[in-house]
Amino acid sequence: MKNLFYLLVVVAFLAACSGPKGMVKIEMDGNEAAQEDSVEYELVVFDTGFETWYALQNSPARYRSQQYYEGWNQQYVSEWNYLATQPRRRSFFQPIIGYEPGVDYGFELNHKLFYYFQYVEHVLRIPILSNHPSGVIY
Repeated sequence: MKNLFYLLVVVAFLAACSGPKGMVKIEMDGNEAAQEDSVEYELVVFDTGFETWYALQNSPARYRSQQYYEGWNQQYVSEWNYLATQPRRRSFFQPIIGYEPGVDYGFELNHKLFYYFQYVEHVLRIPILSNHPSGVIY
């Protein structure tokens, strides 16, 4: 058995020392380099009712600034992630939301995430924050 182990080690060593493998060099042109620098984020919501509700609530007349949405999202995400660690509330808040305050997620994602939290609180009637933004949902 010990000899078989040594034989397998020698065979693996010889296989690793085989000749050079074919290599392909891929060069990026300017467009591909620019695309690589930009990162896109996507909000995936598994509640089918949210998309319909969001389409009805999404009105440019109600838009606030990106900073407004980021401020509220930081509060909501912090509380959501806290509730996800609590044994009695974990069933609904199970997925931890990976939202980093220093990352620019863009207006669309911040807006949609904010409205998801509004959907949870106003439509599903599951409280997240004790203080709510005023005048957002009509």
